[in-house]
Amino acid sequence: MAKYLFVYHGGKAPTDPAEQKAVMDAWGAWFGSLGAAVIDGGNPVGQSATVKSDGSLEKSGGANPASGYSLISASSLEDAHAKARNCPLLKDGGTIEIAEAFDM
Repeated sequence: MAKYLFVYHGGKAPTDPAEQKAVMDAWGAWFGSLGAAVIDGGNPVGQSATVKSDGSLEKSGGANPASGYSLISASSLEDAHAKARNCPLLKDGGTIEIAEAFDM
């Protein structure tokens, strides 16, 4: 099985404790449905920055900043896509970038 990096973009951080619990429960249910395919559930991330080709730092996070990541096992890009389709972030307007991760 190959490993795929899921880079999450967008979504919103819930502020209300009940909403936080609902979001965490949704993510837990989704990860639970993936079972052993979850290699690393990952984490949300803070504001990203970009190191440009000239070495300078752009602190704004760029056009589509990352909001989190996971590492998932899948047999193909199509399988990874099928696994990503039920992610709770998508219901919140976010997107998922999928890239195969290679062992070196």
